[in-house]
Amino acid sequence: MDPQHTFCPNLDCPARGQIGEGNITSHGRKRPRSQCKVCGKTFSARHGTPLYRRRTPEALVTQVITLIAHGCPPVAIEAAFGVQTRTVREWVTASGQHSQAIQAALVEQPLDLQHVQADEIRVKTQAGVLWMAMAVMVSARLWLGGTVSKQRDFALIRRLAQLIERCARQGALLLSSDGLASYPSAFTQVFRTPRRTGQRGAPRLVVWPELTVVQLVKAGRGTVGIVSRLVRGTGAAVVRGLSATTGCQVVSTAYIERLNGTFRSRLGCLARRTRGLARQQATLEHGMYLVGVVYNFCAVHQSLTLKDGSKRTPAMAAGVSDHRWSVQELLQYRVPPPRWQPPKRRGCRSKRLQALIDRWCRDAHH
Repeated sequence: MDPQHTFCPNLDCPARGQIGEGNITSHGRKRPRSQCKVCGKTFSARHGTPLYRRRTPEALVTQVITLIAHGCPPVAIEAAFGVQTRTVREWVTASGQHSQAIQAALVEQPLDLQHVQADEIRVKTQAGVLWMAMAVMVSARLWLGGTVSKQRDFALIRRLAQLIERCARQGALLLSSDGLASYPSAFTQVFRTPRRTGQRGAPRLVVWPELTVVQLVKAGRGTVGIVSRLVRGTGAAVVRGLSATTGCQVVSTAYIERLNGTFRSRLGCLARRTRGLARQQATLEHGMYLVGVVYNFCAVHQSLTLKDGSKRTPAMAAGVSDHRWSVQELLQYRVPPPRWQPPKRRGCRSKRLQALIDRWCRDAHH
């Protein structure tokens, strides 16, 4: 473990999450570990990963998670490798939580999304029906994330809109969805910024001026076809949003529908006819994030191939990653914790606390 590329995971340490600051040293020979010179804590290279405190060989765990992320049922893994189904589920849970942290750290950042499509999937479980709403960045085929709920209501769509907003950089943005009535209200409620006038009171929230919302509505009973309905924006904005996306010439939800098919083929509990139904909502969420992050970082997309023949993953096309990840690299990736914030105290700060703030909170206002 290279000390120059390692951070301290101790949440009580002022140097937590910071890389290349000279506070990490090697510790131990028989069992290589790292030590933080600020807090004195030692930790291993697996700390903060699904491999932490696993006695199973790392190669076997990686192989099993790779098969799970590509649709292999746990029963087949048990028959092939002799690993109990309960153990496989524990690995999937840990990997799903780890994948969700990677998605939040790397994908949920301001990106020039340009065109986003959203849709929902009806999922049968042993406890009833669940709804899974997801979104995709069309130009890079990047999965932006998803939310799960027992009801297909405004709260579900609003959480999805908040997820898209965390990934979006303010500017021209085209949002396409099906005819669910909750989408326009949720989009216009979430994609707002405060307009400050210098007067007293809370500033007024204004919808992004370049936000365009289009819905695809079925023509009705007895008719065939889909009608596009412009809810917000102009036709010129729709044309600009489509022209910025390679291969997209008309307003549709085709890309999110294809992504839904990918999830149905790789996530066993999403299959239309299966005996492997999920029992809990958390099981569906963990599997969704595991499949989604493997799709973003580890799977090359044929439509993203460059003219020189080099293949790219959605994360590479979106500028989130500079190379194709392996599943082993994904499981070994350590998500840094948020930077340390000094405690709020009344009165003057001690010299020791002020020295820590000056060293590890350079951007803080004293």
